[in-house]
Amino acid sequence: MKTRVELEETGKKILHMVQTELYLSMRFMGPALGSLDFQMDLSTRRVGTDAVSIRFNPSFLMQSYLERPELLNRTYMHMLMHCLFRHMFSAKTKEDGELWDLCCDIAAESVVDSMDYPTILRVSSDFRQQWYEKLEAEVKVLTAEKLYHYFQTHKRDPYVEKSLRQEFALCEHSFWERMKPPEEEGPKAPSQSDSSKEKPQQADAKEQNQDATPLGATDPKEEEWKDHAKRIQSDMETYAKDAAEDAGKLLWMLSLHNRVRKSYKDFLKKFAVVREEVSIDMDSFDYGFYMYGLNMYGNMPLIEENEYREAKRIEELVIAIDTSASCKDRLVQQFLNETGAILKNQESFFHRVHIRILECDNQIQKDIRITELEEMEKYADQFAVQGGYGTDFRPVFSYVEELRKRGELRNLKGLMYFTDGFGTYPTKPTDYDTVFVFYGDEEKEEEKVPDWAMKLYLDERKEP
Repeated sequence: MKTRVELEETGKKILHMVQTELYLSMRFMGPALGSLDFQMDLSTRRVGTDAVSIRFNPSFLMQSYLERPELLNRTYMHMLMHCLFRHMFSAKTKEDGELWDLCCDIAAESVVDSMDYPTILRVSSDFRQQWYEKLEAEVKVLTAEKLYHYFQTHKRDPYVEKSLRQEFALCEHSFWERMKPPEEEGPKAPSQSDSSKEKPQQADAKEQNQDATPLGATDPKEEEWKDHAKRIQSDMETYAKDAAEDAGKLLWMLSLHNRVRKSYKDFLKKFAVVREEVSIDMDSFDYGFYMYGLNMYGNMPLIEENEYREAKRIEELVIAIDTSASCKDRLVQQFLNETGAILKNQESFFHRVHIRILECDNQIQKDIRITELEEMEKYADQFAVQGGYGTDFRPVFSYVEELRKRGELRNLKGLMYFTDGFGTYPTKPTDYDTVFVFYGDEEKEEEKVPDWAMKLYLDERKEP
């Protein structure tokens, strides 16, 4: 009978062979393949990962390697998808752990199924294909977060979810629950008196986990896996472009997860100017009067608050809203809601402002002019969409130049263009900040955005 050491060595040898086979097929996956070590863990019957190690039961590995080695390759790739998309780091934030596990497995398998490499090839069942078609029609982009939101907002069927778990689950997720942050101190060694009072059920629990290998602190790994995802994306886009042709939608999914999403409020600061405005400034006053009062009256300083103060806020801004046919009604409504939120954010604007809201497709359909803060909420609540033709971004920039030449825009610092990304972009750089604002993760043509313009991605389900 093999000893524990021999079993562990055999399991590691199998995983090393799987790792080598995957690397020879997908060299661009090198950063991910080299990031996980191998640990035997008899608390699991199969195999799983905690983003630090692949934890395995040697019996499972030996049986799988002899009977279905291609499934073992696929399971390894499945676990790498969990790591690259950082599924385990969000597990504790989800109320329904089982549903989150299912969504992570569907998201991982949808990417692996799109990859055309013999080492991980698996013929999809009719049941799997039917669900892919259903989810892609309703969810569009199969990320774990979107799938979790979808299942939570639709009628749940325990039988169907059980069937989906059987279809998509390949690895053990129990290690995710045991992950702990680095600053968390481990349990203190019990004193003799404490150990004598230990409850029987606590002793039983310890007995059940006696074969489990302790997990280390894994939070720093999240940043490391973010770096790996960015590096793999970069490699696939550059020197490994030809080698990654069979990678399916992996590159696209990595680009979605690597996007930096920010609030529009951060971008509003880029358009701000410093100007004096009429407002009592309690933080500053004339020290001459203050000292004169003390010298003249002894204990009665004279304080005169400043009636003006310097403020850095937005004075002029152009907001363009794409109302073309490619923008669905839901997307246009989101643009309008976001614009309304911008206008209601009065702390970012001077009392006297000049804001132009342009509704446009292949031409300017409407030009709304706002000069007073009091007008903002009124216009935010009364938007009505016009247009619905093709998209051409150039007329907006030509129109803005006309406004500047006529002197209607004297101190323009920025233009925000809400769009789905499909259209003809201008080639001439602007001397003011230009931001193309995108919503959600649906496929777009934002890669055509000129280098001199900025891109802002907003989460369609989060408040700005």
